[in-house]
Amino acid sequence: MSPTFFYALLLLAVPVAVTITFSFWTQSYLDLDTTFTLANYQEVWSKPIYRVLMLRSLIIAGIVTAATVILAYPLAYYISFHVKERQALWIFLITIPFWTSYLLRIFAWKLILGYNGVINSSLMELGIIAEPLEFILHNANAVVLTLSHAWLPFAILPIFVSLQKIDRSLLEAANDLGDGPVMRFLRVTLPLSLPGVIAASLIVFIPTIGDYVTPKLVGGSDGLMIANMIQVQFGKANNWPLGAALAMTSMLLVTAVSVAFILITRFLGGRVR
Repeated sequence: MSPTFFYALLLLAVPVAVTITFSFWTQSYLDLDTTFTLANYQEVWSKPIYRVLMLRSLIIAGIVTAATVILAYPLAYYISFHVKERQALWIFLITIPFWTSYLLRIFAWKLILGYNGVINSSLMELGIIAEPLEFILHNANAVVLTLSHAWLPFAILPIFVSLQKIDRSLLEAANDLGDGPVMRFLRVTLPLSLPGVIAASLIVFIPTIGDYVTPKLVGGSDGLMIANMIQVQFGKANNWPLGAALAMTSMLLVTAVSVAFILITRFLGGRVR
């Protein structure tokens, strides 16, 4: 057994196997019943609150992914095609947000979006609003905004790498054949950069579903996601089997959405390697 295989087995396969096993058991406070049952999955799919949280999580993750990729692509394109001498400096600047704690960045957004925060104070000073806006914090919009900012560097880097790999002679050939800037982008640059877009989308989408810190701090009751319910089951409710069933169901949904996204992208003309 190679060290790599043992490493993957210990840190990836074993936790998943334990979670799957727990999901078919039941627990009543401190008593764990190891009898095989589908009761947890039946509860997950029968109770409306879990379906609402699942659907909300998928919608928020989809919006965060779309917003992040849309913001990341122009910046990655600019660095790849228009920055000639200081690309390393630009990449270095992109990584600066990683120097601060993830929690600090979330609290920074709370200060910006808060009732007496930067945005409300500025708008009131300018006379644009008479009272602080209440809809910019403690809802799904705040979760989308905060997560989009948090994952933006993760989206820029794979798109930039994909753009860097594009053979510039293909663009010259398209230009010689009469394609303008827009057609060159649509027929050459965008299709060949789709692997980076797919990688960026999956990098953002998958961890967004599992994030429970951001929804808890800036989401309020309308911004809570399925990961918050999983945390409650493993923590306060002490119902690990139900939490495991919720986690496995979320994992299956994320897998299904990711596979569908890759297949759709391939159908639209991308070449996924």
